[in-house]
Amino acid sequence: MLVGFSKQRHDTWRCTYSSGLTLSTGTAQHFSYLLNTSDFRILRMDEDHDRMYVGSKDYILSLDLHDINREPLIIHWPVSQQRKTDLLLFQGECGNFIRLIEPWNRTHLYACGTGAYNPVCTYVNRGRRPQDYIFHLEPGKEDSGKGKCSYDPKLNSVSALINGELYAGVYIDFMGTDSAIFRTLGKQAAMRTDQYNSRWLNDPSFVHVHLIPDSAERNDDKLYFFFREKSSEMGQSLKSQSRIGRICLNDDGGHCCLVNKWSTFLKARLICSVPGADGIETHFDELRDVYIQPTQDTKNPVIYGVFSVSGSVFKGSAVCVYSMADIRMVFNGPFAHKEGPNYQWVAYSGKIPYPRPGTCPGGTFTPNMKSTKDYPDEVINFMRNHPTMYNAVYPVHKRPLVVRTNVDYEFTTITVDQVTAADGNYEVLFLGTDRGTVQKVIVLPKDDLQTEELVLEEVEVFKPLTYDRSFLCLQQQLYVASGVGVTHLALHRCDVYGEACADCCLARDPYCAWDGKSCSRYSASQKRRSRRQDVKYGNPIRQCRGYNSNTNKNTLEMVQYGVEGSTTFLECQARSPHALIKWHLHRDSNDRRKEVKITGFWTGLLLRSLQTSDSGIYVCTATEKNFKHMLVKLQLVVLSSHAVNNVLVETGRPAATSPQNGFCLHPCAALHVED
Repeated sequence: MLVGFSKQRHDTWRCTYSSGLTLSTGTAQHFSYLLNTSDFRILRMDEDHDRMYVGSKDYILSLDLHDINREPLIIHWPVSQQRKTDLLLFQGECGNFIRLIEPWNRTHLYACGTGAYNPVCTYVNRGRRPQDYIFHLEPGKEDSGKGKCSYDPKLNSVSALINGELYAGVYIDFMGTDSAIFRTLGKQAAMRTDQYNSRWLNDPSFVHVHLIPDSAERNDDKLYFFFREKSSEMGQSLKSQSRIGRICLNDDGGHCCLVNKWSTFLKARLICSVPGADGIETHFDELRDVYIQPTQDTKNPVIYGVFSVSGSVFKGSAVCVYSMADIRMVFNGPFAHKEGPNYQWVAYSGKIPYPRPGTCPGGTFTPNMKSTKDYPDEVINFMRNHPTMYNAVYPVHKRPLVVRTNVDYEFTTITVDQVTAADGNYEVLFLGTDRGTVQKVIVLPKDDLQTEELVLEEVEVFKPLTYDRSFLCLQQQLYVASGVGVTHLALHRCDVYGEACADCCLARDPYCAWDGKSCSRYSASQKRRSRRQDVKYGNPIRQCRGYNSNTNKNTLEMVQYGVEGSTTFLECQARSPHALIKWHLHRDSNDRRKEVKITGFWTGLLLRSLQTSDSGIYVCTATEKNFKHMLVKLQLVVLSSHAVNNVLVETGRPAATSPQNGFCLHPCAALHVED
């Protein structure tokens, strides 16, 4: 007789790992030095020295990229005791939170910290060679950090040191009301955005900054800032909007107007939304993080942005991807214009002055103008009143790449790794969440511009409520920083997918392939005869010919005993939540249960009020991608309650007149299912 019962999970990720599991398997490592510090941030990678520079409260750390606990170099940079005493009356955060580390030259770094609400910068000697193990502050080199680092550690700042000049998006006052994009150091004049002009910046939160060239002409180079800010464009209520802004590196400001202020600053709205059936878009308004994916064409990197919902109606986040072609098209389009406070924003329809506002001097279109001070006054005045583009920048295909709604977490950070697999190249997204986990995601193209999202795994890096701040990917490791520490993770854990070719193929992880003996790191140099991998389709029937016959050889066969009238649990757990689990009962008797009390769980089958007719062979199978294999083969023997009571009485034990729990004569409390 055959009785079938099936169950399928609807989780999105294939594997979930706790922080303890990743540590025990050697695929994760926490920075273990005990320091009285917090608020760790990965601020710079030094590939020449194979070091990673981390800023925290009162400390600068130089960590080995291959082993973050091997000979760490540590600088203690606290504020003075007098400054701490002065700040006690203010009841503010009295630490020196390191927020900026930039390479100054081959031997030195430039570093800045909040300095207990008194920003300070200095130079760090890192030595010329890695083996020198030099890492210390240069004495007597401290200077003011105003315009380089925020006073308040809660206010984000971004920075880029280019050609000896520091560009920063920062709040430059004690109260956190004066926000600016600043240029300091170097030979060019100090520059900033127009002060207290909400059309330029309106209570921004800076997220990222990146230099992207426009052409082979270096005078066309532009620095792009990514931020979110309050906007009153939707009426009287302030609403958060995400922005992309840009400036020319060689901007000298205006001659009469906008003196020492940017005369090429423009900004546009970044849209990340899901179109609804009624035509109304659901917007993810708050930009959280940006990753710039380089391509062979340095002028056209791919831009990934993580967004969340600003309102309280529902919780959600999304990842949107943007092309530089679309971004440049918006900046070359119409300017936003508003006649007065009670008017709507419209596209400016008047005459655009020459050179076009936002054009860099000495570049492709203005070869004869060597400085923005040479621009006519009408260009400068137009720039001051029209810094915003009318059109918004939409993502590729006008929709997000990844969306999460109705979940108890939000994405906070992102990095992307390009991976070469047997069937092509893939972008693997590593997404940090506000509950301390990292999800590994790939998105595969399908027909009609549709996509298929695969969450390969979710790893708990830190305990919940320790907000992930930043991470960077380099040399087959993922480096994660949060408020409580630094961890590096392996990008792949191929061995956890199973010991069979089918399991490895079904995982669809571009890092992993079946090498003929195990699921291991894929290498393009492997012989094609032995490697098996199918990221696009995950078809084990086609890929694992010759190996599938061995899949059931490791099936666990057990004998489990139960007592009539009691409850027992038959354990069976598939490696993949996408598999369809089926139970089959083989028995000789044609007797049917008088009352069926079977409950299926993701981890097994619960049988209540056992009857002797429930005895038989129970087989648990998993089916995924039309591939079916056996997980557990279990013989259940149901003992008569009368016989069990007689045995208990004979041995001097109290009789179980009404057994409620399973009685097991064979170790069955923990069945470990192995494929």
